[in-house]
Amino acid sequence: MNAKEGFHNKLKRLIIEYILFGYQILKKFPRDEIFIMTAQCKRAMISVFLNYIEGYARGRKKTMKYLYEVSYGSLHESIGVFLLATHLEYISKDEYLKLFQQKEEIGKMLWKSISGLNDDINN
Repeated sequence: MNAKEGFHNKLKRLIIEYILFGYQILKKFPRDEIFIMTAQCKRAMISVFLNYIEGYARGRKKTMKYLYEVSYGSLHESIGVFLLATHLEYISKDEYLKLFQQKEEIGKMLWKSISGLNDDINN
């Protein structure tokens, strides 16, 4: 396995772990949020994964970069829901901090990928 594939597999694993933990936390949301915050957060978390996977599979660097940027934006959207949930006291600050730490690691890796593609596209 080359370094690129090792990076890709690690990022996929981290995103999946984030989604699984996020789904676990979303079960604590009140029932009346099921079609609002819960559904929106699930869509955002799934978007992180699917756009990353699709971007990785694409051959064109500009398309790959665009999909990674969508993934990065969805990551921030999902953590925004969890931040709001903390203020609404649906989840604990400790739960939010664990999600935030996961988001930070994923975000750094996505941003590294986006930056590398920017360099490739601009050279």
